[in-house]
Amino acid sequence: MDASTSAAERAYRTIRDGILNGAHKAGAMLGEEGLAQEIGVSRTPVRAALGRLQDEGWIVIYPKRGALVQGLSERAIADLQDTRLILEAAGASRISATVRDQLAARLHTSIDAQRDALAERDVRRFIELTIGFHRTFVEAAGNDVLLELNDRLADRQRFLLFCKGDHLLARCDDIIAEHVTLVEQLRTGDTDGFTETLRKHLDDNYKP
Repeated sequence: MDASTSAAERAYRTIRDGILNGAHKAGAMLGEEGLAQEIGVSRTPVRAALGRLQDEGWIVIYPKRGALVQGLSERAIADLQDTRLILEAAGASRISATVRDQLAARLHTSIDAQRDALAERDVRRFIELTIGFHRTFVEAAGNDVLLELNDRLADRQRFLLFCKGDHLLARCDDIIAEHVTLVEQLRTGDTDGFTETLRKHLDDNYKP
C-alpha cells in the first residue's frame, strides 16, 4: 500500500467512524479543507474518501459546498428492524439445546458489562456490547449466510443506536430487563416468546 492509498484509507475510516459514532451528525455539511486539517492529510485523500462514502450512501456530495451527512429514513429504519427480527429469531430457533446453558452464561456476562457501561453513561461502550450481544443469537446458529447478512447491517445498526443515545440511556433499565428475558427464553427454548420479546425490544429502541 503506497502513501497516497494509505492516506485515503485513513481518511475514509476516520470520516466513516465519525458518521457512525455521531461525531458527524445527520444533516451536517462536511468540508474537504476542514476534514483534511482534522485528519492531518491533504485534500486529495479526503476527496477520495468522500467519493467512497457517497457510493456507500452515507453522504451526498454537493460540488463547491461540501458533503451532506445522510440520516436513515423511516422506511430504512423499519426495514432494518424487520430484518434484524428475522435474522435473530431465525438464529435463535436453530441453536442446539445442548449449548443453550453455556451460551446463556456467556450472554449474562455481556449483560453485566452492559450494566456497567450504562451506569457510567458510556454510550459508545454500551452500543458495542449490545451489538455483540445480539450478534450472538445469529452466530450461535452456525449458519454462515445468516451471520454474513447480520454483519452487513452492523454499521447501520451502530449509526442508528448512536442517534438514539439519549433514548437508550432513558430506558436503560428496560433494555437490560429485556436482554435478561431474551436470554432466559433462549435457554428454555421458548422461541415464540423470544420472537415476541425481540419484536417489542426493537420497536421500543428504534421508535422516534
